[in-house]
Amino acid sequence: MTAVADRSLGPELALTATIGTETDVLVVGLVTTDDGPAIVPGPALEGETAFDDVLDADTRAALLAQLRAVGAKGKGEELTRIPAPEGLGVASVLAVGLGAAEKADAEQIRKSAGVAGRALSGSGTAVTTLSGLDLGAAAEGFYLGAYTFTPFKSDKSAPKPDELPLQRVEFLVPEPGFGEEALFRAQATAEAVATARDFVNTPPSHLYPAEFAARAQELAEAAGLEVEVLDEKALAAQGFGGIVGVGKGSSRPPRLIRIAYRGGAKKVALIGKGITFDTGGISIKPAANMENMTSDMGGAAAVIATVLLAARLSLPITVTATVPMAENMPSATAQRPGDVLTQYGGTTVEVINTDAEGRLILADAIVRAGEDEPDYLIDVATLTGAQLVALGTRTPGVMGTDEFRDRVARLSQEVGENGWAMPLPAELRADLNSKVADLANVTPHRNGGMLAAGLYLKEFLPEGVQWAHLDVAGPAFNTGGPFGYVPKGGTGVPVRTLIAVLDDIAAE
Repeated sequence: MTAVADRSLGPELALTATIGTETDVLVVGLVTTDDGPAIVPGPALEGETAFDDVLDADTRAALLAQLRAVGAKGKGEELTRIPAPEGLGVASVLAVGLGAAEKADAEQIRKSAGVAGRALSGSGTAVTTLSGLDLGAAAEGFYLGAYTFTPFKSDKSAPKPDELPLQRVEFLVPEPGFGEEALFRAQATAEAVATARDFVNTPPSHLYPAEFAARAQELAEAAGLEVEVLDEKALAAQGFGGIVGVGKGSSRPPRLIRIAYRGGAKKVALIGKGITFDTGGISIKPAANMENMTSDMGGAAAVIATVLLAARLSLPITVTATVPMAENMPSATAQRPGDVLTQYGGTTVEVINTDAEGRLILADAIVRAGEDEPDYLIDVATLTGAQLVALGTRTPGVMGTDEFRDRVARLSQEVGENGWAMPLPAELRADLNSKVADLANVTPHRNGGMLAAGLYLKEFLPEGVQWAHLDVAGPAFNTGGPFGYVPKGGTGVPVRTLIAVLDDIAAE
């Protein structure tokens, strides 16, 4: 098993009241105004003017004149790097655009910091005044923007010194000790997102069900959490027919891992789809872009990272992650279209399409999680191609019980992950009827595919639980170029949504 220490890490984050002698670059924010670009104020104590030990009036004026001379406008995520004015104590200044001042919210700061963090490859230490706007958002953005994943690069293709990611970011604060809690929380959150990204980015040759479970177990036990792992024999003996059925075609058998953090009376169940690779099984996918199916365990990665984060933040609630893991492969032992399996709990299902496998393993996990009598249940899955058709690559679909669905979608939008509430139309439910079993795993048409998958999962919910289902098929994996604080590959969506929801529940 690959050691947890081999995971990718972002830059070191720290607070400072001065520019150190080892600092390479100063990062400042630039906004657009009617009179041209303007440098945003630095951090300040409550009720006081902006911290100006670094950028006094003369330095600010000189810097702004240089930036205007080279055409800086301050548009969102625009980057302008110039030599530092004499006496500033750094070699260069990077100005990052925030757009219009009135629109420079936490998400824009996060995006701009992310672009800056990625642009500073080859730099050792950066110091920034963005902490004066939103320390937490700036810290998350820098950490996530500078994230890289290189464990599988040999010496032949390893980054050169000037390509290495930014090593350290210092956030200017008006006095020592200021902002410590905000920085701790931001770094913990960013590291959880990076953990999810690392899992998603690890190739299926190295991350298969047993290995995935072992790595998750190692992380959970290191955090002092309760862990239970069921192997293929225990799954079969206990009647987890969905997980066993999906895993039958692979030489690498399935697992179910449960991780429990017990912090309070209120109980939240998290469930994540952990298909470590998805060929589609006998209903095989087209070859083009199939390599992206290494991301089909993005829901599981997010859920595991979130329960670890809940523990790190000592949230006053109980969070239990139930994570089914399988590899969906075609072989002589694979389940066939037309087979009937029995989900955990007794529901029989006619498997019409073996590529609709995620809902089969999730249904087992939902029933098992329901035995804990949770107050809330959230499942996360890269579940349907229909999610991309309906909402594109950056907007998760959120389904579930109406009130909780809307609450989750609102919180997701507030943290910049953009979840969008979607319905579960009653008329689609009849299309999941089977002539030979209790249910079919797909409808006989493509209409509302994301919604039909949600309706399938709804059949397995425990009575009275508040439920949200997040389909992150597109948002969990970026197949295009990097943007904002999001790299190519695993994105870590929706870890920040999940922790925002857990925070909201804890505050009830």
